[in-house]
Formats: sequence, structure tokens, C-alpha cells
Amino acid sequence: MKQLKVHSKRQIQYRNLGISVSFTTVCLILSMFYFENISLAVGFNKLGIPLLRLIMFISIGLLAGQIIEGFGWTKNFAVLARPFFSFSNLGNRCSAAFTTAFISGASANAMLLDFYEEKKISKIQLFLSNYINQFPAFFLHLPTTVFIVLPLTGYAGALYFIITFLATLLRTVCFLLFGRVFLKQTYSLEKEKNHLKSIDKSNAKEFSAVINSIKSKLPGRIVRIIIWVLPIYTIVFILNLNGFFDYLNNALSSFVTLSIMPIESLSVVILSFAAEFTSGFAAAGALLDAGVITVKQTVLALLLGNILAFPIRALRHQLPRYMGIFSPKMGLQLLLSGQVFRVLSIILMGSLYLMVG
Repeated sequence: MKQLKVHSKRQIQYRNLGISVSFTTVCLILSMFYFENISLAVGFNKLGIPLLRLIMFISIGLLAGQIIEGFGWTKNFAVLARPFFSFSNLGNRCSAAFTTAFISGASANAMLLDFYEEKKISKIQLFLSNYINQFPAFFLHLPTTVFIVLPLTGYAGALYFIITFLATLLRTVCFLLFGRVFLKQTYSLEKEKNHLKSIDKSNAKEFSAVINSIKSKLPGRIVRIIIWVLPIYTIVFILNLNGFFDYLNNALSSFVTLSIMPIESLSVVILSFAAEFTSGFAAAGALLDAGVITVKQTVLALLLGNILAFPIRALRHQLPRYMGIFSPKMGLQLLLSGQVFRVLSIILMGSLYLMVG
């Protein structure tokens, strides 16, 4: 009976995968006829390779989550951030995902999903952990961006990074405090410690059982994620290729006016952010060197460009990942709420800088 249920479940999954592939193919065909033509090279480089890379990182995250949990390595893997996650009542599994986020955000999210589906963490733990993982995400590309930004904008760029870091740190502290206050009744650290000890004892001698569990669970979970990632990523790719997100950025920038800064220079900075990350700092640096705007105005323009352009970029780059990994509903909730918290924290820190700077 159990085998019949598993077989039926797999049939439904592969049927849904066929529907997903068919829908994606139809979208690509319609795009070729009614929108910007997609060449084979563009499709391979801009769609095929990023999709394969994304699915690879998601698969690595799912595999890592099952290996770490199955062999009882959770408490060892979570050791770096354990004091903070113990304080916030989030536990070792969320701490392990946090550590993974320093390497790959997609893999960390896949781990959180795996723990959630196994009922090892609650929904609120998943949400809080995803928000907190914005902290390692800040450092993921920092070495590259710092050496690009500082030569272009100098002192203003350094202030920009300090403010955005403080905003990220503020969010992280607030989420940890929230977990400390509101997870007391829903989470027991002692219970998790006992559970992890039992895992250590049982799985240390059950290597084959863990491997068989991975073999039985991992393919189905990867297929289910592909079902959503493939069409969503393709639709976002088509919209981006046809200038939809550029239109949104331009539409936003046309409504911005500030009395503390010449609107001409502000528009240049915002439009540059909308076009490409580095060019925004280049435009700001050029205006600063020319004496059109002051250091303070440059920092505020960079922050405003961040607030306006980055949510659109999040929809462009992160929406397929979030909706594919967590499901469309939960993924959209996570992405939008995370962006709201990010924007609010930058506005708060920017306002403080405006008052005291």
C-alpha cells in the first residue's frame, strides 16, 4: 500500500514536471514571435547556464541539509553562530543554515525548506532565519564591491557601506530579539539537544539508512522545485529581456524629488543604479568630483538609489529562487517582507545620518 502511494506521488510529480516544461516552452515560443527575439546563444548564456547553476546550488543545499541532519552533524556545523541562535531560541538547524549562507544563499534556503518540511523547525523559525541570513549575504559579495566602489566614490562610498552595514546589523539584532521574546513557548532548546543526542547515537551506525533516505527523498524534492523554478525563472528572463524591469526603475525615478539635492544629479544617480550597479557609483563619484553635489548628498543619493533600484532587482533576480524553493506563496511572502524590512532599516539609518552628519 505504501509503495503504491509513493508510486502515485511520483507519477503526479512527473506529470507536473511535464506541464512545467510544456508551459515554459510555450512562453519561449510566444516570446520569439511577439517580443524580443531570443537567439540560441542568449538563451544558453542568460537562461540555460543561470538555471543550471541555480538548480545545482539548491540541490547542494537540500543534500547538505539531509546529510547534516541524518548523520547528527547539526550541532557541530552550527557551532560558529550557536550563541546567537541559542539566545534567539532559533536553534542549531537555523544556525547551520546561517553558516551555509556565507557560501550560498540558495543552498541555505534549501536547507531551511528541508528542515521545515521535516517538521524540525516551525514556519516562524524559517521566516526569521531567512531574514537573518541577509547578514551573511551582505558579506558574500563585499570584497568585490568594496574595491570597485571606494576608488569611485572615496569617503562617500565608505560612509555608504557603513550605513548599509549598520542597517543590516540593526535588522539582524531586531530579529534575534524577536525570536528571544516570541519563540519561548514554541521552541525548547533542551528538547532539541536531546533530539540531537538521539540522532548521534542512532545514525552513527546507520550509514546505509541515511544514504537510502537521501536517495528516496532528494530526487522528488529537486523535481518539485524544478517544477516551479523553470517557468518562473523563464518568465522573469523574458520580462527582463524586453525591458520590463528597466521600465519600472525609470518610472520610479521619475517620481523622486528632494529639496536637499539638485534633482538633475539625483536623477542621474538613480537612473545609473537602474541601469547597472557599478555605474551608479561612477555617476555619483563624477558628480562629487565636479562639485555638483556634496559628500552628504552623494551618500543620500546612493542610499536612495539602493532603496529604489534594489527591490526591483530582487524581483528580477531573487523571485524565481524564492518562489521555486519555498513555493510561490511562501516565496513571495519571504521576498516582499524581507525587502520591506531592508528598506525600512536603510531609511532609519539614512535619516539618522541626515540628522547627525
